[in-house]
Amino acid sequence: MSVPHHSTSASSRRSVLRASGLAGLVMAGTAVATGSAQAAPAPTGDVLHLDTVTALRALNTHPLKNGTQVLLAGYRTPGDGGGMLLRWNTTSTTPHNGGTVITPATTPKTGRWHQLHNGTLDFRTFGHFDAETPADTALDAMVNDPHVHRIEGHTDLLFTRRHLFDRSHIELDFGGHTLHTTGIEKNTHDNPFGAVLSFRGTVTDTTVEHTLGAAMPDLSDLFEVGDSAKFAVGQWWAVEINALAGKYEKEIQRLVQVTDVVDGSHIRVNYQIGWDLAAGRTLTWTRIEPVDRAHVRNMVFQGWGEDEMTGSHPVSYEYAVRCDVSGIEAIGTFWPVVMRRWCTYYRTEQCSLTNPKSVTYGGAGYLTQQIYCLYGHVEDCHTSNARHLNDFTASAYCYVTNCHGDGDDEGPFVTHGQFEHDLVYTGNSGLMTFANSGAAWGGRAKRITVRRHACSWFVARVKITDLTLEDVLVVGKESLAGSGMLWVNADGVQMRGCTATGPLIVSRASDLSARPNVIADSSFAFAAGAEITQANVTAPLTLRGSVLKGVDGAVFNGTGPLVIDQCTLTGSKDTAPVSLAHSDITVLGGELRDTGLRLTSAKDQRLRVDGTRLSGTNKEGALLSRTGADRTVDWRLTGLDSATDKATAHIRLTDGTNRYRATGSTFTGGRLELRPAAFGSGGHLLHTGCVEDGTERTSVPDEGDRIAHTAATLRF
Repeated sequence: MSVPHHSTSASSRRSVLRASGLAGLVMAGTAVATGSAQAAPAPTGDVLHLDTVTALRALNTHPLKNGTQVLLAGYRTPGDGGGMLLRWNTTSTTPHNGGTVITPATTPKTGRWHQLHNGTLDFRTFGHFDAETPADTALDAMVNDPHVHRIEGHTDLLFTRRHLFDRSHIELDFGGHTLHTTGIEKNTHDNPFGAVLSFRGTVTDTTVEHTLGAAMPDLSDLFEVGDSAKFAVGQWWAVEINALAGKYEKEIQRLVQVTDVVDGSHIRVNYQIGWDLAAGRTLTWTRIEPVDRAHVRNMVFQGWGEDEMTGSHPVSYEYAVRCDVSGIEAIGTFWPVVMRRWCTYYRTEQCSLTNPKSVTYGGAGYLTQQIYCLYGHVEDCHTSNARHLNDFTASAYCYVTNCHGDGDDEGPFVTHGQFEHDLVYTGNSGLMTFANSGAAWGGRAKRITVRRHACSWFVARVKITDLTLEDVLVVGKESLAGSGMLWVNADGVQMRGCTATGPLIVSRASDLSARPNVIADSSFAFAAGAEITQANVTAPLTLRGSVLKGVDGAVFNGTGPLVIDQCTLTGSKDTAPVSLAHSDITVLGGELRDTGLRLTSAKDQRLRVDGTRLSGTNKEGALLSRTGADRTVDWRLTGLDSATDKATAHIRLTDGTNRYRATGSTFTGGRLELRPAAFGSGGHLLHTGCVEDGTERTSVPDEGDRIAHTAATLRF
């Protein structure tokens, strides 16, 4: 093992300083005076000077006293960057590794040169100056040396083994040089953790299982554990709950730290849950000794191999905390560039992936996949022609910022749907889809926020609760069928300032949220006959201050209350009006051009129109109309301003039961088609305080107790 610098005696340290003049730069290959490899040993306390490791190994060590120090000018040649300071240990039997431990060429049973260092080591001090010779042994020697806290690479390197470490408090910085993996050993089946640099904490055999005696509400950090004496503040535990119906359907799988032992049966941890848990659910706790602060930085990684067994990738973490990755530029990898599972508190930043080996094999072709992770931040990353830039599975309280994917048909931003919650995406671009992996994982996510995002496709159609979208731009492209759409779940969805060149689709797969469904200040375009709300939308929905273009025969098939507030809907003269099946429809202000509203439910409906302008015409020749005769429809028109041609009806009611009231409205041109058959038993008609300018009345029923249409009405 290496001898730490702090173990050198004070007199020896002074000797080193006198010999080099720049003690801190000796490791970096500072030029020093050199002497013959066979020079006579200096008195104790002095430092020998040699040119190379070859000279050092050839040195006659028999006269040397224990503790003799030597300063090398280089590894192979003076000044090549491999210079170092070493100390002779007469009793050492540590195996030779060519860097921190060097054996004389005669290979004595005892006696080794140990490199003296300040905790920072360099591959050049192991003789690695290019990618011609594998550097795996040097890597193992440095990482497994507990006195090393930083490893630097100053040249391209070759690695042909997959390394697994449990080391904490270390940083590997490759200085932006290329790591090659040509001919790397085979991986095991379905193992995204078989990276070149894998860090894994220790899973102990200490487990605690407890069934909840009481319900545990959303955002609770107080856990019922049975006997809290089995836990201690500061310990890390992997906690998971028993599955629901699906094989992997678990609301909790996290690596958490105990922050308080509250009482005899409760502890507090550094995590607020994201889902309500019922009494009777079982939590299993396993104590973990995590890897802590093992960072990897600054490399160009050249992938090798074509499949799950031969393909290479740079970094993975499992059971790790505060382990950051930055500055990795990966090309042609197979498994995720940065693979994480059971990780808490971390950053992945300034990384990229170009042209991975596969975008179709499950789990392959990612920049980063994060499973059971907490408090992560992925920032300033990029992918080209990859599968996913960022994947969260069963993760929470994470951020993705300023990340972008081109060639994004496979979807750069995804969640698996295993109860992810409290995720925030800001300033990214690339296809985005949430909770889309199937019912076996739960198909759920909660409190997801997306801001200033641009993509070709946005889908959050399954059980996504409390989705917030702000300034999301969706632009379709010819290469991706169905692109341009923005599809959301009406379970607390709130959108503001969003634009989609394809359709807006609203469906409903869950019912957990207490907040309203609101789509505001947004713009959407539709193909003819588009379905805007699906029949399963039973909750109230509000469209406010938005523009809906191309609503040619568009349908609102939902059944819950619908509010269209200060919106503009535009269609085409030769296409059908908008059809609505919602039970209660309110249109406040705004404008409808070359379209109209046709009520199509099989059940009773109510339409309230207040201060809205209708203009133009449509294929049906009616701006307001209904279908079906076996139901009652309430029409409440206030301040309506409707203008159309003489062949078009402002409102057409021919049958069924209608309760019609129009007050303070203006009708210009066109016709009022209010047939007597539409106001039979149970119906009524009040048309008052209105202005009709050049408007023809068609088949208006005679006035009576339930019919009034002449009083206080101006007709020109």
